[in-house]
Amino acid sequence: MAGNMARLPLEPFVGATILEHETKLILDTTSDLEQGNGVLRSTMSALHWLNEHWQAETVSSWVEEVSRQKGRIVLSGMGKSGLIAQKISSTFVSTGSPSLFMHPAEALHGDLGMVIPGDSVLLLSNSGESEEILRILPRLSRLGIPMAAITSNSTSSLGQIVRWCFSYQLPDGEGCPIDMAPMASTTMQLIWGDILAACMMRRKGFTVERFAELHPGGSLGLKLLKIKDLMHSSFSIIKPSASLLETLQAISDGKLGMVAVLDGCELKGVISDGDIRRSLEQAQIKGINPLQLMASDILSGHSPYTIGLDRLAAEAACLMESHKITFLVVLDSDKPCGVIHIHDLLNAKVI
Repeated sequence: MAGNMARLPLEPFVGATILEHETKLILDTTSDLEQGNGVLRSTMSALHWLNEHWQAETVSSWVEEVSRQKGRIVLSGMGKSGLIAQKISSTFVSTGSPSLFMHPAEALHGDLGMVIPGDSVLLLSNSGESEEILRILPRLSRLGIPMAAITSNSTSSLGQIVRWCFSYQLPDGEGCPIDMAPMASTTMQLIWGDILAACMMRRKGFTVERFAELHPGGSLGLKLLKIKDLMHSSFSIIKPSASLLETLQAISDGKLGMVAVLDGCELKGVISDGDIRRSLEQAQIKGINPLQLMASDILSGHSPYTIGLDRLAAEAACLMESHKITFLVVLDSDKPCGVIHIHDLLNAKVI
């Protein structure tokens, strides 16, 4: 029976037709340049508003309270605000403030157990009326959790409940062609997160050294490696009176292609394979028996290149490259304590 039914002509889907019309209208009336400038204008106007109206006292109060807490900074937000919350949480963690992200929808089904006394909560909602966010507030209040919010509406339900409200406004809208997709608002949330993270870093006295400890891998960690992390603390040493054969033996034993010449604790210089070759050439030219050469005769005229124990490995790389050398003597309070070789930097991928 179904096979005998007449086929009816398919009418175009009305909704799709309207969408195609609106899309064509946008493309016809707005160039990419104009639209891009519109996004920038919206973001800059929102940033200008924040620059004029943000309250340092509110930030200081929040930083003071969170610094006293023994727990974590718990971030939460729905949709795009949730993605921004994850980024802010990551920034806190990488700059010395323990943090985690809690999805508000999952929080309503058990994940509220992630929040414990001693934690503080930072909630993100552009409107300040996100249902999932509002539904977790009573439980957080009963736990006595300090709550703050980043929102465009300080008079919203969320803005009125939290203790600290970090607000922003969008004088020229989102910058979206249909003014619906979050654009300028998410940028402002990111900026607020960076403000709070930067102030926490200052309050904690967060240092480059601590940053390096938290970033042992990747290019950031490599750039922050210190000389003491890579140097050879065991290296060959001879006196200025050492013979040529003793000098050669010390270079071979050290396996670094060099030997340090010390008079007591004072560094007189270094002797490399190249210095040996040049001294032998000069001895032949002058008719001197090379076996009579001492370390003091082989030393080059210039002072040895050195670097401090606590300097960055990247600085050693710059020194080696600029002076076209392959090693540096490491000093601790002006006393030789090690050697760093270009191979150490290469193996650590500093260069």
